[in-house]
Amino acid sequence: MTRIALCQIPVSPDPSTNLKRAREALAKAEGAELAIFPEATLTRYGRRISDLAEPLDGPFVTGLAESAREHGLSVIAGVFEPGGDRVHNTAVAIDASGAIKAAYRKIHLFDSFGAKESELVAPGGEPTVVELAGVRVGLITCYDVRFPELARALVDQGAELFAVIAAWGSGPLKEDHWVTLVRARALENTMWTAAVGQAPNPAEASDGYGVGRSMLVDPLGVVRADLGTGPAVQVVEADPEVTISARTTLPCLEHRVLRVNRS
Repeated sequence: MTRIALCQIPVSPDPSTNLKRAREALAKAEGAELAIFPEATLTRYGRRISDLAEPLDGPFVTGLAESAREHGLSVIAGVFEPGGDRVHNTAVAIDASGAIKAAYRKIHLFDSFGAKESELVAPGGEPTVVELAGVRVGLITCYDVRFPELARALVDQGAELFAVIAAWGSGPLKEDHWVTLVRARALENTMWTAAVGQAPNPAEASDGYGVGRSMLVDPLGVVRADLGTGPAVQVVEADPEVTISARTTLPCLEHRVLRVNRS
């Protein structure tokens, strides 16, 4: 059993404000072994990310690591780190001792719905699975969730849980897309999926990012928790016995015929 804190916080343009909110969320995550924050927890999207990006030993990730160690739990959060002429949109994974265990750089950039993430962000290239709180976690960032081949690559690397972090934009049917895609990735891979988005915060931004709707979805696609749209921290449980049962009933991973060769 893995106890996970879904930390649906609003994200400000100011990194120090966001670090304070993250610390407060971790203090509320009593009993959790793993806390998951949204994509872009460092700062809201916009051209400011080029100036506010930090290396992983910078003050924001260092502050998260200190809080992880203080509360004795692992943390996944979205940050921006320098990447040459652009930045990387990075999901950083920190263990309960405060050590950085992995940094997944978002592969699929959001050049859709009128946005052009690739103008500011350089893509990563490697699917990433990291062991945190005794479970192998496959990392997925926002637009990545639209690409089922990434989730399957994580399965092939031994993922036991998907962590999907997002700054999902609002708009017609966009919330439906989010719920449908998260459930689909869980169901087609018979995989516990913890998906965390930004809480809307109209007082600090009007850019449309943040529909909330952080969820825990079980391996048969059933939503076990849905945080709605407001700021919230909820501790949920992912039971590996449910995965075993689901894969006995629905052994679709065993029935795969076509496999992607990434060489």
